[in-house]
Parts: sequence; structure tokens; C-alpha cells
Amino acid sequence: MHKPENEAALADMIASAQQGLSIRGGGTRGVQSEGEALSTAALSGVELYEPGALTLVAKAGTPLAEIETLLAAENQRLAFEPMDSRGLLGTEGEPTIGGVFAANVSGPRRIQAGAARDFLLGVRFVDGQGNVIKNGGRVMKNVTGYDLVKLICGSHGTLGVLTEVSLKVLPQPECSGTLIWHGLDAAASSRLFREALKSPFDVTGAACVPGASGEGSMTVIRVEGFEQSVKYRVEQLSAQLADPAPDETTMDPARNAQIWKAVRDVEAFHGQPGDVWRSSVKPTDMARLVADDAHRHVVDWGGGLVWSLVPEGTDLRATLSGIDGHSTLVRGSLDTRARLGVFHPQPAPLQQLADGIRKQFDPRGILNPGLMG
Repeated sequence: MHKPENEAALADMIASAQQGLSIRGGGTRGVQSEGEALSTAALSGVELYEPGALTLVAKAGTPLAEIETLLAAENQRLAFEPMDSRGLLGTEGEPTIGGVFAANVSGPRRIQAGAARDFLLGVRFVDGQGNVIKNGGRVMKNVTGYDLVKLICGSHGTLGVLTEVSLKVLPQPECSGTLIWHGLDAAASSRLFREALKSPFDVTGAACVPGASGEGSMTVIRVEGFEQSVKYRVEQLSAQLADPAPDETTMDPARNAQIWKAVRDVEAFHGQPGDVWRSSVKPTDMARLVADDAHRHVVDWGGGLVWSLVPEGTDLRATLSGIDGHSTLVRGSLDTRARLGVFHPQPAPLQQLADGIRKQFDPRGILNPGLMG
């Protein structure tokens, strides 16, 4: 495995590469592409942290846990709540901040706070020709030309290899409260999500997880903030969402953390046999997607994100017929990945545009070849 120790060495390595390179950070997300492995794990360390300015700059290989520990000491957080995929994918290693932004990993709070890319202020990366490119800055107000920051975030290492990220952080909330319903079907959960998300009570999570060992589902809605505000909003939401009324509410910190970690990391599917798909749909179409009782589903983002556990080799995209959305194969065998593809096929005009952009940044096609078409 190639493991360059600095940006210059990485640029030289890419410029001189004679074959494809499989880019990885901590190796926790199960990315499988053609070529020699190239890890950014040695490009590690927080370079700047200004709690008063809510900004942080870190090298791409910096472990996510190191950043979260640093922020917690100042009562701050990554508001986009990135998941830890090791339990779901059965991988090891340490998640890195570069991997988070390369995949635009965004958790339950996305419905209120935004996605990972919304917190990215600036990037440094090496393109497929070995050029070091910088875009954005280290402050929240920044106008420096084309927005490559948004383009590189979520490109899965196919446009360039991240070496540094600048990001915005936010304060930790004083407390959180969760409303809980047991055994609701998808249609009932969808109605609750719609009512909660259009309310003025600043909901920061709306999800539904299957019960263990075939037990009924648990539908949960979260609010966060100052304690008195959370108490008030929990009471108001309980009254407003009274059809059916919540079975319980909790403001216990440990239980709230456990519930939303289980949603974030899709813990219901840990150690369970089968393939895992991740589908993005209109929240109002969620009930149609999960109608097949043969599959298990974890619903997040108020119905806009659905994780599905299906028998090995199942083409979940076939169930999207007539539903606007797209499905990504997150966990599956090499044969299934080869047969169905990891990412949802794009319409021809969009694919042509994507191919054109990629040729500009990686004309030789050596960065994660075959990963995104």
C-alpha cells in the first residue's frame, strides 16, 4: 500500500503513477475500486482550531475521533453527525475526516443542520495529474472563484485526493429530547414526520428503526437546545402529534445518545446477513418503498433516506420503479457489485456531464477507476 507522508509526496506519487490507484483514508467504508491501494492516513493532524470563530483546519487523514475529542473539550461538535460505518460494513481501521467529506457522510441531523458539504469551507487536494489545488478558505465568508469545495465533497476520490479540509463547527446543545412511538407502520410514521417537520419546533431528527428479533418498529422524533426550550417543544409536539400520541418521551442524555447513535450507524443491520442498500427518495414516497415486508428498513431524514437489508444479490432498484429517487449498494459481494453497480445509473445527459468533469480533473482515469462508472 502506498502511504505518502506529506502532500508533496502524494502529488509526486500520483503524477508518476502508471496504473489506477484505489484511494482510501482509514479503510472503514469498504470502498472497492481497481488499482493499487493509496492511503492518506499519514496525512494527519489538526493544523488550526479557533473555538471562538467556530472553525477548524485538519489534514485529511486525521482520525475523526481525534477531532470529535478536541471539539468536545470546547463543548462543540460536528453538527452534521457523521456515521461510523464499521459495524454495518464489518470493517476495521479509524474513520478519517477526509473520508467523511469525500463521501459527504451526513447523519440524522441533516434535516435541520444540513449535509457535511454545507460545513466545508475550503479544501486542498491533488488531482489526477499530480497538481495541488486549493479552493475555498479558512473562514466562513469566502469568495474565491469556482466552488470546487462542493464539487469535491461526495466525489469519493474520483476527482482528486483530499489533503486538507477547513470546516465550520457548532456548539453542543445543552440537552435533547426524543418522542417515541412503538409499532407504527410506515404510513403512520410518515404522517408524524410531515407534521413534525412542518411545525415551528425545530426538529433535528425524525427516524424509524425496526425492532430486534422481529419486534415492532420504533419511530422517534428529536429536538435539541436549551433545557427549558426542549421541555416546552417536547410538550407541544406531544400535544400536536396526538394521533397517535407518543408512547413515551425521554430527555435522558444516555438514552438519547443511544437512540440516535443506533439510527446514525444503522445498528439494526450490524452482524445481519444480506446486502444493504441506501436509497434517497421524496419523504412522501417512503411508505411505498418500504411496503415489501420481506425486507427490513431503517428510515431517516423524515422519510427521505431509507436503509434496506435484503437477501444477497437482490436488485433493490427494481422496487424504485415509478418512484423518483436513487439507490446505492452499500454492502454486497463483489459479484453483486459487478452485476448491479454500486451507484445508481444516471440519465445519459448527467452521465455525460459527470464524465466531462472527471476528464478535466483526472484525464488518465487513475483515481478510483471503475468506482463511479
